[in-house]
Amino acid sequence: MPALTTLTGAATAAYSVAVLVKPDLLLKPCGLASTHDSRALTRLVGARDTAMGLAMVLAPAGAARRAAVGARVASDLGDAAVLGTALKGRPTQGKVLGVAAAWGALCLAALRYDERSAATRR
Repeated sequence: MPALTTLTGAATAAYSVAVLVKPDLLLKPCGLASTHDSRALTRLVGARDTAMGLAMVLAPAGAARRAAVGARVASDLGDAAVLGTALKGRPTQGKVLGVAAAWGALCLAALRYDERSAATRR
């Protein structure tokens, strides 16, 4: 079975490529207007997250994988902070904040599980 960080990285990359192709996959759940500008900014996020997801998939265990997951977690927490503030008072705020924070926590938990599993195999 692949490492859980590989699986969460692959899921991140797959969703992010989909957002690159169709930004409304992210804009609509956030309750944001789909404009030329918002789609461009959303594609930037998709490109960033595709790169991080691929880094999680390709990074060898150890420092490189920890750095890739750390970047993913930091980005998710940043997304939660920025979107949480931007969506203040909107009905989508809690959902968006929760999903961003939960995805970061899931990636971090996957890394911790993989590292503990590797340590017990030694």
